[in-house]
Amino acid sequence: MTTTTGTPSRNGVDTATLFATIDAVKGQPEIAKFQFRAANTWVSGTHSRSTASGFFGALQELSHKSDTVIEFDHPEVLVGADHAPTPVEYLLHAIAACLTAGVANIAAARGVQLTKVTSTVTGDIDLLGILGLSDQVRNGYEQIRVTFSIEGDADEETLRGIVEQSRRRSAVYDVLANPTPVAIDVVTH
Repeated sequence: MTTTTGTPSRNGVDTATLFATIDAVKGQPEIAKFQFRAANTWVSGTHSRSTASGFFGALQELSHKSDTVIEFDHPEVLVGADHAPTPVEYLLHAIAACLTAGVANIAAARGVQLTKVTSTVTGDIDLLGILGLSDQVRNGYEQIRVTFSIEGDADEETLRGIVEQSRRRSAVYDVLANPTPVAIDVVTH
């Protein structure tokens, strides 16, 4: 009989690596400093294309296994050609994905086996601000709502606690809920 020992995994999370990463950062906090980057190019009209490839982290320049290219556009009703979702729709995907990743990691760390995690994210926006028709209406979302459906081998209180801890630790939630300085530099040719 052959016995295979693999990396311990729960919910698709390599828990040994998760805990080793936490321990490494505790011992050397400077490795926690990361810089993510995106390069965007205008295509035409409201259509643009972004590429994510390299980033800095763990004191070194790193690259993703492959470049990711994301298309952005506006629907025809908003003077676009509807080649892709709008940037504000990607923001909804970003908070859903960040919270879901946190749920998987936290559940794994707590020894909870998940069987289903889904979420629906909605954002309400009033175009009067963006179109310059009102100084009383903000340009961005008025409100974003995330609704989770979560199932696993834990009671309701534990599952709700996992989602709450994910919210408290979510980078995307933090960026949306707290002012983040944004600097815009312009180079002309």
